[in-house]
Amino acid sequence: MALNRRKKIIIAVVVVAVLALIVIISVFASRKEELEVTTVKLEVRPELRSTVTASGEVRPVRYIKLTSEVPGRILEIYVNAGDPVKKGQQLVRVDPTQLQSSQEAQWAAAQASLSDLQNARNAVANSQQALVVNEAAVAQEKQQIVSAQIELKTAERELKRATDLVEKNVISRFEYDAARDRYDSAKAKLEAQQIAVKEAQERANQQRVAVKEAQTSVKSSEMRANQQQALLRGQASQREKATQYSPLNGVVVDVPTRVGEYAVSALSSTPLMTIADMSTINVEVNVDETEIASVEVGQQAKIKVDALGDKELNAVVTLKNPLAIAKSDTQGGLSNRVNVQEAKEFKVTLELDNLPDEVRNSLRPGMNSTATITTKIHNNVIAVPLQAIVPKAPPTPTPGPSVASSAPTPPGEKAKEIKGVYLLEKNNKVKFVEVTTGITGESDIEITGGLQPGAEVVTGPSRVLKTLKEGATVKRQTKAANTNANASGGS
Repeated sequence: MALNRRKKIIIAVVVVAVLALIVIISVFASRKEELEVTTVKLEVRPELRSTVTASGEVRPVRYIKLTSEVPGRILEIYVNAGDPVKKGQQLVRVDPTQLQSSQEAQWAAAQASLSDLQNARNAVANSQQALVVNEAAVAQEKQQIVSAQIELKTAERELKRATDLVEKNVISRFEYDAARDRYDSAKAKLEAQQIAVKEAQERANQQRVAVKEAQTSVKSSEMRANQQQALLRGQASQREKATQYSPLNGVVVDVPTRVGEYAVSALSSTPLMTIADMSTINVEVNVDETEIASVEVGQQAKIKVDALGDKELNAVVTLKNPLAIAKSDTQGGLSNRVNVQEAKEFKVTLELDNLPDEVRNSLRPGMNSTATITTKIHNNVIAVPLQAIVPKAPPTPTPGPSVASSAPTPPGEKAKEIKGVYLLEKNNKVKFVEVTTGITGESDIEITGGLQPGAEVVTGPSRVLKTLKEGATVKRQTKAANTNANASGGS
């Protein structure tokens, strides 16, 4: 009996131990299955900014590339690269000897043209004077024709009377012949006078032609003289351009020439130097095609220039180029964009404003810079970290009558994913909630529907979010959650 009782005690102890071991194993197993997550408690945020970040370089409002307008050897260069210059300041001087010789030759040619012009004008004056004399002779000859006509008529009347009287034997034949002779003489005189008038008119016409020719000669001489004077003025202007002056206030950014080099002009002008107008400083950046739609003229931005470290400068968008360029396109030509399947960018120009003098003086064209453009600002919003958003396939519709929450997917189209977050409930279980989103900040995204302030959202790790299931039990990482909460407090 005692042996049986002892066996029963041993068996009971073993059973209790086995049960205790099973309980302990199950507890440890259940703890091992609990996933560790980080969370953040939602609060109303006073402000969330949506931004676009792009890199580029500092550019002045304009460049002036000075070229040599006259040929000659460079005698002096008065400035160096990096020097500030004022408008009207001397920059470069080219040897004017060749220009001076050309100007002297042009001066002699201009004087000869003026002398020819004066001779032509004198010829016109002489021709006009001769024409006046000839026209006066024509008038005088015409007056003499009138006298001759009167004499002829008088002689004609006397001859008629004498004819009647001689037929009546009142006068002698001698008196009749005398009257006849006077008539013939008057008629001959009139004919001679008419010939004289015609000759005088011909001489006057010839003189008129001479006057027109002389006037044409004057016009030709005037044209030659004006041409020579214009060339002379051009030579004088070219000689003045032997010394180049700054056309603006700015900074010399490049001096590619040296004293002693020969400067050529015309089609292949020699570049002397480049001046940048730094009164207004721009930053030109390349914005990716996926973000350009949100960039508009007038938006504010923060600029960081590599040479200035972490210092931020204020800027505003002043130009959005509508022409896309390929990232590999360094020439900017349209031919390189045809049928090229690669990422595109858009040039965006920003103007720096309220620059302190020490910053303005330290900026140089071509410095690398990064622009953060604020595209939208929403106030009093709820936002979660970007990694908290979990995309999921839409639920499969159940058979039978039901109220559709959204429009059915058209045949042949892929169903759109829904976006949501996992909420941590009081029993440490997670619940998936569909949300609608708004603007995206640097590390957070606005929630416009589906969540309320005070909710606790699972934010990570990402490997856990990918495998997390509805209703799963998780364990909160308090330290990591606080860190994430602090990190997501700004945007």
